[in-house]
Amino acid sequence: MAQDILPRRVWRSVSTRVARALAAPRVQLAAKAGLAAGIAFWVAPFMPGAAAHYAYYAPLGALVVMYENVAGSMRQGLQTLVGLGAGIALAFLLLSFGATPLSVGFVMALGILLAGLPRLAAGRDWIPTAALLVLLVGRQNPDDFSFGYLLQMGVGVAVGIAVNLLVFPPLHFNAAALSLAEFRLSLARQLQDMAEAMHEKWPPEHEDWSRRSEDLAQSARSVRAAVQKADASREANPRRRFHPRDVDKDYRTVRQLEQITFHIQDMTEVLADVIWNEDMPFTIPLPHSEPLAEAIAAVGEVLRSAEEDDDDRQAELYQAARSAVAALEDRTASEDSEAGTPSAAGSILLSLHRILRVANPSSR
Repeated sequence: MAQDILPRRVWRSVSTRVARALAAPRVQLAAKAGLAAGIAFWVAPFMPGAAAHYAYYAPLGALVVMYENVAGSMRQGLQTLVGLGAGIALAFLLLSFGATPLSVGFVMALGILLAGLPRLAAGRDWIPTAALLVLLVGRQNPDDFSFGYLLQMGVGVAVGIAVNLLVFPPLHFNAAALSLAEFRLSLARQLQDMAEAMHEKWPPEHEDWSRRSEDLAQSARSVRAAVQKADASREANPRRRFHPRDVDKDYRTVRQLEQITFHIQDMTEVLADVIWNEDMPFTIPLPHSEPLAEAIAAVGEVLRSAEEDDDDRQAELYQAARSAVAALEDRTASEDSEAGTPSAAGSILLSLHRILRVANPSSR
């Protein structure tokens, strides 16, 4: 039986990875890369002089700049050509001294040093590569090879940028919006699970929520990366005027969600320590557990409603959450803790107040 389960799990894992690899943006990028490479190879034989003999470098140039956004293609293309030029110059420096083991080592070491220049970025790897190609492939006729190599790569870079600019230049707004929505809902689910744990007999049987702190942090980083990717996709993109989006608002939302994540992580750790850490000198008094559960659940509803309800309903749930948190505050202020054991409810209460301040619908 176990042998049957393992292949199924492997198959599901492989299927999931293949599905992600064949997602629409990847298919579109692959199609444009193929189109750019084909056009570059078609144009390459028309280049002047000896350059026509090195047509196979034009498709390589087109592939080099096939980036996920237009500005990135332009930047990567320029950096690549600068790196190629530097590498070719190094190769001629080597040829002037003669190709000996000592001179080859010196020039390659110099190429690696130049590759460390921060502004070269994508072009840094082409410095030693171009130098070696000139030495190994174009050694018999370095002038013609270098001219053809650099020109054909330039042709490919130009074609690749043109294709990426004119053929459905990618905008990643939808992915950013989806990431923000999914992350907000995952934070709401975390609060709901914590509230349900308060209703269970302690220690609760369900403890998955107590191990999600790092997952929430990783999700926050992924969401910020998605918004940054959407922002980068706007640069030099002619489609942005037809698909306007307030990316600055997305950045503000990311910062708000990061703050909320910090407070939820703190609540998660406090509650988990109180439940399962025997050395923890704090507790949740029984009279506080019910109002605490209600307050946590109400704040979770505020986060959920931001994605699923209209403005009036959001305002209603926000006021309900404030009332629930106020009721918890009154309860903790009016009742003493168990003798000799301080309550941890105050720490969670403070986090709830801070989450509500950030999640106020009127501040979005």
